[in-house]
Amino acid sequence: MGQANMIRCILRDDPTHINIHDVWPVPEGTAPEAVVDALRTLTLRYEGLRTTFPHAPGTAPVEQVVAAEGTFTVTVLDHDELPGEPARYAESVARAARAGRFALEREFPLRISLLTVGGLPAYAALACSHAVADGSAMAVLREEFLDLLAGKELPEPAASSPIDLAAEENSPAGLRKSAASLRYWERIIGSGPQEMFAEPRGAGADGRARQLTLRSRRGARALAEASRRTGNPEATVLLAAWCALVAHRTGQDACVTAVPTSNRFHPRIARSVTTAAQDALLCLDVRVPSFDALVARTWGAVLNAYRHSQFDSVRLWEMIGRVTAERGSHFGRDVVFNDVSALPAALLGTAPEARDDAELELSWGPAQALPTRLLAFTYQTAPQLHISLWADPALFTPEEAEGFLSGLVLLLEAAAAGDVPMDALTGVTGVRTAERGPDWLRLDGCWVSPAAVRDALGRAVGGLPVHVEVTGVTEEPERDGATEAEDTAATPPPGLTAYIACGDTPLTPAEAHRALTALIPTAGSGVLAPRRYVLVTDPPADPDRSDAWRRLKTIEEGTGRSRQV
Repeated sequence: MGQANMIRCILRDDPTHINIHDVWPVPEGTAPEAVVDALRTLTLRYEGLRTTFPHAPGTAPVEQVVAAEGTFTVTVLDHDELPGEPARYAESVARAARAGRFALEREFPLRISLLTVGGLPAYAALACSHAVADGSAMAVLREEFLDLLAGKELPEPAASSPIDLAAEENSPAGLRKSAASLRYWERIIGSGPQEMFAEPRGAGADGRARQLTLRSRRGARALAEASRRTGNPEATVLLAAWCALVAHRTGQDACVTAVPTSNRFHPRIARSVTTAAQDALLCLDVRVPSFDALVARTWGAVLNAYRHSQFDSVRLWEMIGRVTAERGSHFGRDVVFNDVSALPAALLGTAPEARDDAELELSWGPAQALPTRLLAFTYQTAPQLHISLWADPALFTPEEAEGFLSGLVLLLEAAAAGDVPMDALTGVTGVRTAERGPDWLRLDGCWVSPAAVRDALGRAVGGLPVHVEVTGVTEEPERDGATEAEDTAATPPPGLTAYIACGDTPLTPAEAHRALTALIPTAGSGVLAPRRYVLVTDPPADPDRSDAWRRLKTIEEGTGRSRQV
């Protein structure tokens, strides 16, 4: 299922978003032949590196083929000397190799450049097809590559092969697990925030972000002490702090974050050289009085997310399309938290500044394509906290991104000293909640801008006059003897009603809703479809007044959905 998920992305998305890369340092004095022998050994050891996915043009693969023999290429780039920052140069070579789609049906899944100085290897710079490996698998390969060069004998692989995993996933128990995962995801997609960064600044993303790296002994000490004080694992405390700060920054009641490495917690897949790239989706309600209460809530929520991280990705996206069309929304994978600190040979990087004596150091790296809004990798939690962050520059200035990571350390230090009130996060961390205009409001679990909805709907229906009214959030009326239950039954839930002046243009509520939902993914931030569409002939004389629209004769009205909402 991980393969199918990534192949879907490989066939559709920009290769620089999907392909992955790594740099493996080669010990001084190693012969080029030893490097090639080590790569050959790894290729023979792991079926994933000998796997292709035959398919006809325009179709998606439905089988995998493991080669019994074949060849691969190592491109040698020899230098008189490497540039002044060799590790960064090697990183740039590996990153450049990500460009270009892998030919799934025939291409060896590693593009290998061996950087040599006077014929002696210094670095292996690799780009990898995400269909056969993810970052955790590359970590295993790196560890074993270095062990081979050191003359160590590798034990027999203990993890499952890709074909073993596929057989397990397609067993009756595996299919039941996948179906349960879809139900879990549907609950979140149908009721949680559709975009974490629903704010005016959210409309300006350009898809690229610079890497910001934190190295902090202070953070490591604080995390260890907060873990000891609360009696929870460090990983749980760190994730709770991340979610608390993200929800605080975005002004949300819940933090929805993807946790990609969570599906490697089982021993049979922890060291498997394949792609297990399927998200666990965590929706953590942060409406608790204190940080300790949030940590206690996080443990159960994370386990629940982990249990539901195996699914048929095609069925998942079909479900997301169906649910978001009914809801009139667009689910954004805005936040990703990838903790690889507990995995073998975690990808700690090879940059020269990668030392472990910094009390709190922030350093900027290169920009890269960012298919999300906020991405974090935790590489190490001891003896230093080592996190890399990619934050959408439309949402975070460089100073704000640095303040976010520094604020995370400050929150951990405060949690190490004692419980932290959740309403004190601004003072504790220095991170401020997003500012929204006075017309923004929370509807159906989402932050919504009625003005943005009006503008998007107007574009969707070809420029017809549109008015959007907020309903169900007015001041509480006098009861006149009615019971609370009767009032609740009589009052519609909070939402939006859209009035559209059609003139002679043929239009139905269903057509208006379909047109809007098709536009929402690119409509900007804060757009959620109205609960109801009311079609009239002409706009009123005062088109800014809701009561003027309500007095007009209605041509047709409805939810626009296949069911009432």
